[in-house]
Amino acid sequence: MTTQRGLVGLWSVVGFLVCVEIASGVLQGYYTPLFPQIADHLTIQEASVNWFEAAQLVVAALVVPVLSRLGDLVGHRQVLLGTTVVTAVASWAVAFSPNFATFLIAWALQGFYVVWLPLEISIIHRRTAGTGQQARLTRRAAAFLVAALEIGVIAGALTAGALVEQVGMTLVLAVPAVAVTLSLLAVWFGVAPAEPEAEGSVDWGGFAWLSLAIGVLMGGLVLVRVDGPSSPWAWATIVLGLALMVPFGRHELRTPEPLVDVRLLRTAGQWPVQLTAFLFGMSVLGAQIPLSTYAQTDPSVGYGLGVSSSAVANLIGVYVGSLVIGALLLPAAARALGPRGALLGACGLVAAGYALWIPLHDSVVQAVVNMAVAGIGSGALVAALPSAAAAAAPADRTGFATGMTNTTKTIGGAIASSIFAIALSATGSIDTEGSVSAPLHGYVTVWAVCALSAVAAAVALLLVPARVFADGDDAVTPVIS
Repeated sequence: MTTQRGLVGLWSVVGFLVCVEIASGVLQGYYTPLFPQIADHLTIQEASVNWFEAAQLVVAALVVPVLSRLGDLVGHRQVLLGTTVVTAVASWAVAFSPNFATFLIAWALQGFYVVWLPLEISIIHRRTAGTGQQARLTRRAAAFLVAALEIGVIAGALTAGALVEQVGMTLVLAVPAVAVTLSLLAVWFGVAPAEPEAEGSVDWGGFAWLSLAIGVLMGGLVLVRVDGPSSPWAWATIVLGLALMVPFGRHELRTPEPLVDVRLLRTAGQWPVQLTAFLFGMSVLGAQIPLSTYAQTDPSVGYGLGVSSSAVANLIGVYVGSLVIGALLLPAAARALGPRGALLGACGLVAAGYALWIPLHDSVVQAVVNMAVAGIGSGALVAALPSAAAAAAPADRTGFATGMTNTTKTIGGAIASSIFAIALSATGSIDTEGSVSAPLHGYVTVWAVCALSAVAAAVALLLVPARVFADGDDAVTPVIS
């Protein structure tokens, strides 16, 4: 009876966390149709909106490790609440920013939302302890959360399209701020605080090293996108960023309470999951702009779908809808195929979806089929990877492990974005408004890289120990040596 009441309480908490993920989806889907209008609102060139993505990726890559560690130290609910406050303030600042600089800063700070899903999964993982079905319940709850996120993406995009011609930009931009503020209330009233399981402090020295390394690396990737692959400064900056990872790693190994637990990451149960997240990020985060530009390319150049912006929004809706389906199918697939089999199947769908683009890219119907196949697999992976990372981590490191899946995914997406920029343009910039179209072989390269990265992710999953995918009494607490 006590367990039954506990499960009822769990799903009540999941219901409130669904509100947070809907707000996260609104943040991710609402602004996409508005970028031309935002450029006009701020009196900037449309190409300048690319800096928004770059700034938010940098912030996301930097804050997730430290916030995940804070979640383990002070409580995942407390950090979820704090990051929701920051995101809400930043969202209101986006709505009322008078110029490009303040808008860019506020937009970057919105990147704190990327830690929400890992924190939520850590909360659920903690609350399912002692049920005898912790891994299964965590996967099931994660599927609902990811489905809510993708529903928020669709709702956000449709709402933005309906409002942009009806009211002023300040009111239009205030809608996400309202959604995040409401999600703050959901966390405050619906998620009870819990005592943290970890002790120690934040490794601020490690944070400084990581900030420097990722900041330099991301700066190099931005330079590749802006100046092109012929820029020696861009490649020198990338090499320097990678080299800075060496002293960072040495510092972490010497630190009793490291920010990034290198010892945990190199365990057999953890590094293949994190590598899978990195490889998955290459397609789920890196390929969206190329797919959008391909769809809008006039077929008179020899390829492209020649569809309007509204039709592109519909294609995005199909893709996001398939993500929802993939997330919701994950629990059933795990029961039928086993957790590892479900993830391998998801990787296979992502690989197949992008591989289909290579021979089949001449019609909207073909595009819909390709995106739906890849989307179903992607939705399952979004839901499953944080759960797998949590299962492969000690109880006092679940926040760190789940957060790292977002960090590695973000870095994978940023690296892929730069690779795709090189493939698509001699200047390194993807110009959706320019008159010079990218070569078709550049798009084929994008699709091939996405397909091959998904195959590599499947190989990485084969290296994950069976205990990571076990439920109940078969699960084994990981040992860090």
